[in-house]
Amino acid sequence: MKKGVDYIGVTCVFYCHDGKGNLLLHKRSQKCRDEKGRWDCGGGAMKFGESFEQTMKREVKEEYCCNIEKLVPVGFNNVIRNEGKVKTHWIAILYAAKVDPRKVKIGNTSKMEKIGWFKPNKLPVPLHSMYLIHLESVKKAVVL
Repeated sequence: MKKGVDYIGVTCVFYCHDGKGNLLLHKRSQKCRDEKGRWDCGGGAMKFGESFEQTMKREVKEEYCCNIEKLVPVGFNNVIRNEGKVKTHWIAILYAAKVDPRKVKIGNTSKMEKIGWFKPNKLPVPLHSMYLIHLESVKKAVVL
């Protein structure tokens, strides 16, 4: 059985920032399961027995090779999408994660083409379909 397809998956989504108004995004590679070539924040499915915070720490380390300096819970969202012939359903737990930009690098070269820091009003395109929706919640919780 497949998370998000055969049953509802739980994903922890993080908007990494530097505390100075810049957001970290990565461009999804052609090897990603969906939204190929789109700019996105980080995230990943929870593993059995993990807390939200443990998932965040693991995923930030895996994706960006750095540690979280400050983690702020932002909210959650019910994400139901139709990707071609496959309908997916995830519960997204949203966080803002302050990281040191000097320590950030690509940790998953097979799923990320490149990374970059951007101001919220000067984001790259195209964006992941949920990026702007989740960003509104982040802006309410953290000054960007």
